[in-house]
Amino acid sequence: MSPGHESTRGARHQAEASVQRPTSRDVARAAGVSQATVSLVLGDKWRGRVSERTALLVRQAAQELGYRPNLAARSLRLGRTRTALLVVPALTNEFFARVHAGAAGVAAEHDFGVVLYPSPEGIGPAKDPFASARSALDGVIASSMAAGALKAIRGTDLPLVMLDSDPADPGSAAQVNLDIAGGMRQVTDHLLALGHREFVHLASAIPSWTFEVRARALDEAAREVPGASLLRVPSPLDVDGARAAAERALTVPGRPRPTALVCDDDIVAAGACKAARRLGLRVPEDVSVTGFDDMTLATALEPELTTVRLPAEQVGAAGMSALLSVLAGRTPVPGDLPVTLVPRASTGPAPR
Repeated sequence: MSPGHESTRGARHQAEASVQRPTSRDVARAAGVSQATVSLVLGDKWRGRVSERTALLVRQAAQELGYRPNLAARSLRLGRTRTALLVVPALTNEFFARVHAGAAGVAAEHDFGVVLYPSPEGIGPAKDPFASARSALDGVIASSMAAGALKAIRGTDLPLVMLDSDPADPGSAAQVNLDIAGGMRQVTDHLLALGHREFVHLASAIPSWTFEVRARALDEAAREVPGASLLRVPSPLDVDGARAAAERALTVPGRPRPTALVCDDDIVAAGACKAARRLGLRVPEDVSVTGFDDMTLATALEPELTTVRLPAEQVGAAGMSALLSVLAGRTPVPGDLPVTLVPRASTGPAPR
């Protein structure tokens, strides 16, 4: 067989494949609707314009035909890249990995991609990761970032969704927050019910809204209880630094030894547990320890850690959904996401 014949047959096969590839017109014909309706449904702009039954018919027809929209052509037509940037303080923290997983899951359902970008410790400044973010992205999602850390990216005039950040910050198009104060109140209510009155707050040394909220909530709870005492000790967000901070807090001259260490993070709590052991103290018989986040580490510790569970994947999913709403001209759904105290063996009755 001659090379020319092979080339002709290959071209014919490519042409046949092209002819066989379903188009939006095929989807419209199968669903009994117009191409405009197909475009609205598959572009997720059908709400308020098309009935749910029609939208379902279009999606079913597209799935049965194996139709996939030409995203490159649509992006050129709409001037969109279908890409969001997720800015996080660190890539090593499990919480932010889960936030990314939640955001990426929702993004994939809408043919979007998520680029993950770390900004050291969330206090920045976060640099524009591209020559021009405006030309490479459709929007930005930022998780647990300090105020002012996103000035360079904000200057691109991209829609910005803030997660776990100060609701008074005027620079965002939407916000998704957790009930952080409620979580800290759950911690203090739990410890107060166990008879604890001498508290140490191992507080993150990073200036961030989420940690400031925890401190205020703990202060308010301590003021409401006669005889309660609260000492705040700054701590790095690493085990060794937290261990050193906890050792100082447990050995303050002239001050009664605290019976409960309230930690801003599970990693800090791990350091606090190490400090207690080094000082010959038992957890929870001599001192109770609580964390915040409910990472895998919480159940790897012995005793297992009482902590506040934060729905990290739900935070990421809600953040991506909020960005999609902003891009579509809709108002994102407001409201803080609930958090849950998970009591485990690191807390017990206050020692007599």
